[in-house]
Amino acid sequence: MKIEIQILPEPMLEFGGGMRGESPKQTLPKAGPFLVGPGEGIVTMPLGLIGPKSEIPKVVDWFEKMKRLLVSNESNALRYPRFPGIEATFRTRFEFVPRFVQPLGRELDLALAQPNLHHRFDDLLKLYTDAVSALCSDAGPRCIIVCFPEEVAALSIENRALSMVERRRLERLKDDEHQEQLSLFDQTEDRVKVEEIMPRVDELLVRYFHRAFKARCMGLPNAIPTQVIRTQTYSPPEGKERQSEATRAWNLGVALLYKTGNIPWRPADLDEQTCFAGISFHHLKKRGSSLMYSSVAHAFSNSVEPFILKGAPIPHQQTWRKQPYLKPEQAAEIARLLIDGYAHRTGSPPNRLVIHKTSQFQPDEERAFVDATKSSVPNTSLVWMRPTGFRLLRRGVQEPFRGTLCRVGGERSFLFTTGYVPWWEEYPGPHIPAPLEIGADDVEARSREILALTKMNWNTADGIGRFPITLAFARRVGMIMAELDEDALPNPSYRFYM
Repeated sequence: MKIEIQILPEPMLEFGGGMRGESPKQTLPKAGPFLVGPGEGIVTMPLGLIGPKSEIPKVVDWFEKMKRLLVSNESNALRYPRFPGIEATFRTRFEFVPRFVQPLGRELDLALAQPNLHHRFDDLLKLYTDAVSALCSDAGPRCIIVCFPEEVAALSIENRALSMVERRRLERLKDDEHQEQLSLFDQTEDRVKVEEIMPRVDELLVRYFHRAFKARCMGLPNAIPTQVIRTQTYSPPEGKERQSEATRAWNLGVALLYKTGNIPWRPADLDEQTCFAGISFHHLKKRGSSLMYSSVAHAFSNSVEPFILKGAPIPHQQTWRKQPYLKPEQAAEIARLLIDGYAHRTGSPPNRLVIHKTSQFQPDEERAFVDATKSSVPNTSLVWMRPTGFRLLRRGVQEPFRGTLCRVGGERSFLFTTGYVPWWEEYPGPHIPAPLEIGADDVEARSREILALTKMNWNTADGIGRFPITLAFARRVGMIMAELDEDALPNPSYRFYM
């Protein structure tokens, strides 16, 4: 069997002043973010702060510390460099405005002391949501820091909206999904990565406080993005730090930079008139006790803010090769929503539409996407990708380079979005990397785009991920949508899902 190996170049990112670089941590201190506020110089971003009264001073102290140089104690200084400070790195000043600081005192203690778990969940959810709502106005902060005690962050309850019959059915489906989705994988890390994007019954069986809170806040009038912060970030117990102060500051700083309305970096070589969209499926309970999938599209372009769209609900039995798919009218609807969403933000439809999916396109589904877009978009590309158990080693039992494209027998193509990273001089993983299998019209061109989009996770300063941003947060979006009413339209801004 013929095997062809090609090493694709690492996509470059664009930062402030048009400077290009591979790594955010190496380039941001030199160039600053791609886009940060109006005017020149250091831009002040007002923040709100909500949390237990005893924790407020600790959070404020941590933000003061982030203004200074912080060193890293991780072993690889290339991957974990020192943090130069907020202003030096991001050309931004994060400032807590006193009127936007809300300490939670006795009311939080009473909610935590509620003996009934479901009542405790509801009381805490109302308490935190009301606190956020009080800050949501046109003159409010740019982002609200929300401090969760560990007992709140870990809080979860059974979904009482399910009947006993529905729960039993979901438990059976949970076992089926587990076997079907993970049968190819023998490593724990692989399983975690697959679960990041695949639909899971847990989205209905269990309600988690964090996702319920996010869902409530994004639906508030004049909604403002929130950044949940836990003790392990600002004040971890001594000797139990998971990351150095520098690494924690890097990641929190990048996330806040984006949530306050700025753009940390963008792909340097992606066409600005191309709209990339990932379509994923998630469990959603519908009227009549029918188990449904919700279809979700996450769009990204260099010319507009990332946005989220909700498609039609899909019956659980609507599958092809054991994966959910869209009927022609459903595919056409999502295509029109994507084109309209892009045009609404830019004034005209995209020149290209690239649709990513985590399962192969069903023939009717594929034709529907093409037919729905051909009158307004000159070029539409359909790309499917899925995790695989395929393995490849370089000579000497070395991991393949990130960007390795392997074609097997002229029929199957595998792209290593994880692997050895030259600018870190290491492979950032405990096991042999597993690629994504890619199906597309031009595998090399689409693979180059996918690699670029794996660098658009603004929730971390690492600058690389396994999945393109169109699909990377699919499950997180689905879990939050499971908390919304059936007919509710989700907030389209990506900032609310991070």
